Amino acid sequence: MKHLAPFIVMIAILIAISVIIVVITNYNLKKKILNKENIDDKMYAILNNLTGFNAEMLKWGIILLFGGIGLIVLEFLPHDENTPLPYGVMTVFVALGFLTYYFMMKNQKK
Repeated sequence: MKHLAPFIVMIAILIAISVIIVVITNYNLKKKILNKENIDDKMYAILNNLTGFNAEMLKWGIILLFGGIGLIVLEFLPHDENTPLPYGVMTVFVALGFLTYYFMMKNQKK
């Protein structure tokens, strides 16, 4: 478990960097669209899609929550160091996070 911590920190740093890049590029694109003189319906649709960043934050929050729960469960599961059990448990919990987000968005669209 001690060898897993640096890996998790690197993943968290990469996720933070990618979120910052997405926020900056969305802001620049919105600014360019709003500075145009002729704004048609297609540009309004693009702007509405860009402002849906709350759903993206919800997705990563749910995935990280389930990943954290998976790590907590791993702490209490007895396993050998050379077994693939921790990878399987983490994969299952992250997949549950993705599925939870998917069903939440599916129910919200109805």
